[in-house]
Formats: sequence, C-alpha cells, structure tokens
Amino acid sequence: MSIPKQYSPKNTEAKWYKHWMEKGYFRSEPDNREPYTIVIPPPNVTGVLHMGHMLNNTIQDVLVRRARMQGFNTLWLPGTDHASIATEAKVVNKLRSEGIDKKKISRDEFLEHAWEWKEKHGGIILEQLKKLGASCDWDRTKFTMDDDLSESVIRVFVDLYEKGLIYRGVRMVNWDPKALTALSDEEVVYKEVQSKFYYLRYEVQDRPGEYVTIATTRPETILGDTAICIHPEDERYAHLKGKKALVPRSTAPFLLFWMNT
Repeated sequence: MSIPKQYSPKNTEAKWYKHWMEKGYFRSEPDNREPYTIVIPPPNVTGVLHMGHMLNNTIQDVLVRRARMQGFNTLWLPGTDHASIATEAKVVNKLRSEGIDKKKISRDEFLEHAWEWKEKHGGIILEQLKKLGASCDWDRTKFTMDDDLSESVIRVFVDLYEKGLIYRGVRMVNWDPKALTALSDEEVVYKEVQSKFYYLRYEVQDRPGEYVTIATTRPETILGDTAICIHPEDERYAHLKGKKALVPRSTAPFLLFWMNT
C-alpha cells in the first residue's frame, strides 16, 4: 500500500463523506435512546458560507458527533432560510437583466421566478456544508417557506398574540424606498456623513412674532409634522401647552403644542 507524500483533501474527504452517507450514519429515527437535537441556524438560501458560518457549524458538528459517541439518538437538522429581502433583490436584478419590470408582473408570476431562483441557487450552501463534513441528517432538510413550517410560524405567532405575550406597536423603522419594505437594523449598512444642522422656527398661532425653534438634520420631514412635545418640567414653554403653531411657509395651524406626561 502506497501512501502519498502529501494529504489530498479532495480525494480523501469526498471518499469518506460518500461512505458516511451511503451507510446512513447521520440519519435519526425515534427510538428508546435519549434524544439529542440541534436545529441548524438556517443560512440564507441565496448566500454562500462565510467564516462565521464555518465556525458556527464546526462547533455544532463537534457537539453532535460527541453526542453520538455518548449513545444519544442524535439529530442535527439542516435547513435554509428564505431571506426574503435578499432573495427579492437577487430576483429583481435577474428580471431586470431579462428586460422584465417587477411592477408589471403579478405577485404569483414573481413568486414563480423566486421559487425558480431558489431551486437553482438554494442548494449551493448545503453542498458547501457537506464539503465541510457536516454530519446533518440531510433527508430531513427543511426550508423556511415549506408549507408546514409557514403554518407553524403563523399558528405560534397568533397564539402568542392572543395570550398577550407579543403585540403590534408603532416603532421607528428603517424604510427601503426602492424595495418598499421595512428593514431591520441588521439589514442596514451605516455610514458617517458630514451633514448640516437646520434650525426651524414655528410661529405660534395668534401670537405674532413668537416662535419655537426646532433643530433638525431632516428638514424634509416638515410636511409630516403634527406635534411638538414639551417636557413637563421645562418652564420656558409651559405657557404654550394646548396652543397651535404654523408649519414654516404654511398657513395651516395644525401643529399642536402639548405637554409630555
């Protein structure tokens, strides 16, 4: 038997991973053994693995393999996330390259293109996990938009809402004017810019020459102003409680002064 001078991961790893898969070493079926289960934090279906994924999945694999050696009925459940915003951006760009405007097709037509994209590109990251030697039960691979998972998510959220454990609230959000959707902080790329500070004077109605000055970096929001909050302990503006003011360059007195409680 000849041993090569250098280790060849391409030949060795592919050989043994194929052997593991053929023998079904990663499969898990319920039995009398104590269960040990890890659900993989699903990576984006449109993405590829990065160093964070590699570290995360290596740690999971170590825990799973150790549990198998300890005699647990071990399941490492694989899956991918729909990553709707990222996926939509990819699909929209693809349609644009084909001369198709998303706004001119129906929702169902767009979903057909989205599923086509998922089927074509969604397996890339799973294959990368296999290349890492991940010992997942691949027969149980799930996708967050699978019907059973979607139904479960809706059922759980409705149940939590009805129990008063979660609620809908008005919050400041990051709005994507191009995709016309709200984004979480994780989706936002922050950058520092040299901006300007504007001081706007709101004239108090029926008090000619009396103004309240507001400082802002977003003067374009003037037309959306509906109220000015006054701190209840700020004596400078206590006399303006309940008064109205004029939006700059407007004659409509709809800006209400009120005391914050």
